[in-house]
Amino acid sequence: MPQEELAAWLRLLETPYVGRLSARRLLAAFGSPEAVFDASSSAWQHLVDVRAANALKTEPDGHGQRVEATWAWLQANERHHLLVMGDARYPAALMDLPDPPLALYVMGDLATLNQPAMAMVGSRHPSPQGREDARAFAKAFSQAGLTVVSGLALGIDGAAHEGALEGPGSTVAVVATGLDRVYPRSHHDLAHRIASEGALISEFSLGTPPVATHFPMRNRLIAGLSLGTLVVEAAVQSGSLITARLATEAGRDVFAMPGSIHNPQSRGCHALIKQGAKLVESTQDVLDELNFLAIKRMPPDLVSSAETSPAVGAAVATDDPLWIALGHDPVTLDVLQIRTGWDAARLSTHLFELEMGVQVTRLPGGLFQRIERG
Repeated sequence: MPQEELAAWLRLLETPYVGRLSARRLLAAFGSPEAVFDASSSAWQHLVDVRAANALKTEPDGHGQRVEATWAWLQANERHHLLVMGDARYPAALMDLPDPPLALYVMGDLATLNQPAMAMVGSRHPSPQGREDARAFAKAFSQAGLTVVSGLALGIDGAAHEGALEGPGSTVAVVATGLDRVYPRSHHDLAHRIASEGALISEFSLGTPPVATHFPMRNRLIAGLSLGTLVVEAAVQSGSLITARLATEAGRDVFAMPGSIHNPQSRGCHALIKQGAKLVESTQDVLDELNFLAIKRMPPDLVSSAETSPAVGAAVATDDPLWIALGHDPVTLDVLQIRTGWDAARLSTHLFELEMGVQVTRLPGGLFQRIERG
């Protein structure tokens, strides 16, 4: 894209009172941003309201600096891109949305944006089990040939990106800031790895900070890029449920992973299942529902190993008395002593072994919970 064309696109995107709908109307009428600004103000008034028509007469404050900064960013790296509607490389899946973004900033491999994808979202404060499930499912989706799409947030999002990067497939992070920023900062290294092995995308201009209203806008792109959306853990009041609703509105499938009735982070998933989301116990449940055939070309044990093999240590024998006594919900040491009949020394030793093997986690309040991978 020549710098003059870039300047016209940025001006159209930045002009106050000209939203996505008005901008699409102007582009449909005039054909390009340059032609929009070559038109008369009287021509604009037939398409937008008076405030927008007046705003189109002058460049937004700081426009020249933003053009220079964006041009420099695009020239700095061959993996930096700005895709506008009409570009053959623009993700085809987003064109199904009621309000696709007019432009997308991309850092990474453009090919990942047009590959079959699965969205994974969930709580920023997941249980250890939820985090492990997200990572394992994402790895299995990656092995099946699906790109995993998420939002780079703490918790389930981060675990999904990490799991996808462990497989041969790829991952896309849709962010709510400019691509010259990383939010949250703790995901700096993860973001750079995604940019080198997958793609980071945003519809927000460089320099845009995290703003609360931008996250629901980001969520519609997560849902729109994907064949379906899997919610791993989510409270009832959760942004993940917004993504699920947007997926439904975009005609995509919604999946939810059930959890303990005692875990508040499972209640959002349970609510989705009550509303018709498909209950998921394995990645094969999702692949079968999507009729995704890539999995059928893989050895049968590949998916099972992705979901059930622990990252550290061997699987626990299902007849282990302590494993049975732990059950599926958090439990105290005293309760475990009653259930097993073991003395404190024996119980503590075996719990420590399971912790070291990443098969049991220690929770606040003196609680223990097993980490199940299948």
